[in-house]
Amino acid sequence: MNDRSASGQELAAWFATPPGRYLLDWEREQFDRVVADRFGYHALQLGLPELATLRANRMPHRWLALPESAEASGLATDSGPGAGPAVALVTHAAALPFPAGSLDLLVLPHTLEFSADPHAVLREVERVLVPEGRVVISGFHPLSLWGWRQWRARWAARLGFRGEAAQLFLPEAGDFIAPWRLRDWLHLLSFEPEFQTQGCWRPAVHSETWLQRWAWIDRIGPHGWPLPGAVYFLVAVKRVRGMHLLGPAWKPRRAGIKPVAVAQKHPLSKNR
Repeated sequence: MNDRSASGQELAAWFATPPGRYLLDWEREQFDRVVADRFGYHALQLGLPELATLRANRMPHRWLALPESAEASGLATDSGPGAGPAVALVTHAAALPFPAGSLDLLVLPHTLEFSADPHAVLREVERVLVPEGRVVISGFHPLSLWGWRQWRARWAARLGFRGEAAQLFLPEAGDFIAPWRLRDWLHLLSFEPEFQTQGCWRPAVHSETWLQRWAWIDRIGPHGWPLPGAVYFLVAVKRVRGMHLLGPAWKPRRAGIKPVAVAQKHPLSKNR
């Protein structure tokens, strides 16, 4: 088993834990709300089959694309009520089998942070999206309570500590990208952020019981909690500089109106 296949299985196993299910429930609600009113013809979800991000979208052509490692690992897809499309493509995230300017909506649920080259993935997203197309991205926030616990565990392991202090809370393979860093990357590719939010403020605990006890913090988190939520959610629009919609190339002529000749007076002779 290669490293990519192992990381895919690790991610799937983490999303089956209580904090993983808690995060998926929040993200599922966000994706349903954002993609429901996006119109067009072609939409693609890239990665994370455990979450049906396009189930609320009404585009006629919707696909789920997975990397080869995920398909080989036999990862489960979201098969609940209103589940999205089944796996249609097995492809590399930085080499999508679509022509330029062919997709209206592209969804990346935790795709960038588990990619070997997130810059290449974003360049490919820019290539396949139509002008004014949308990309929807979710990711772990590195400065959240979950992110701080992950950072502390990694440093404890480097310093030789063992036990709970060195136990990672989030999947090991992830290289978490801060939202302001992601916005800079998007600006370089002529994307304009349209909407951003965050959620999952509960502390980094493994127990379902303790997650429920901390449920109250999700109500006050958006209204002044000093640390960001565990996950952020961002929508960006592909802008094409200098492009605008054009009307007809002709101008309709008004019926029944003809030019009228106007008599001109002879110019007065100049005084000499």
